[in-house]
Amino acid sequence: MINEALRAIRLTIVFAVVTGLVYSLALTGAIQVVFPSQANGSLVTKDGQVVGSQLIGQQFTSDKYFHGRFSATSYAADNSAGSNLGPNNKALVDRAASSARTVRQENGLGPNDPVPVDLVTADFSGIDPDISEAAALLQVDRVARVRGLDPARVRDLVEKHVQGRILWIFGEPHVNVLEVNMALDAGEAG
Repeated sequence: MINEALRAIRLTIVFAVVTGLVYSLALTGAIQVVFPSQANGSLVTKDGQVVGSQLIGQQFTSDKYFHGRFSATSYAADNSAGSNLGPNNKALVDRAASSARTVRQENGLGPNDPVPVDLVTADFSGIDPDISEAAALLQVDRVARVRGLDPARVRDLVEKHVQGRILWIFGEPHVNVLEVNMALDAGEAG
């Protein structure tokens, strides 16, 4: 009985080392070689300073910037989760209606003009860095007006930053808000 217990303990230690340490280190090393940017957080730098991540949304509130999706977590990446409110929940309906009014007011739309759903609803993670092409194009006139730029040039900048579907079939065309805002700050629209 003692021999079997010692054998079980040794086997447990071997499996713990192989699956918990060796496998993890090998996988981490392979990922660092194959996908180094993603493995390190897809960090975006400007003048040697980290300003964000391509994978984690940030809150832009100034009218001179494109605004991202509503975040149920206030863009706290350490607390990512959806709001879990259902489509009939009064709090969700009221918040979405309020957000739609705000988007319409900020962008000079009429009270019944349609607003892309991603500007008034949160994604499940709460930290989506992307918005739909329609949501970005809706904001072009506001951003151009506030920055004193030609709307056509700002629209061209947005179109330049539209990322297509994954493998041409998965997802929808989208715009990374941080990337297009950094391009604006770099003067790419004029």
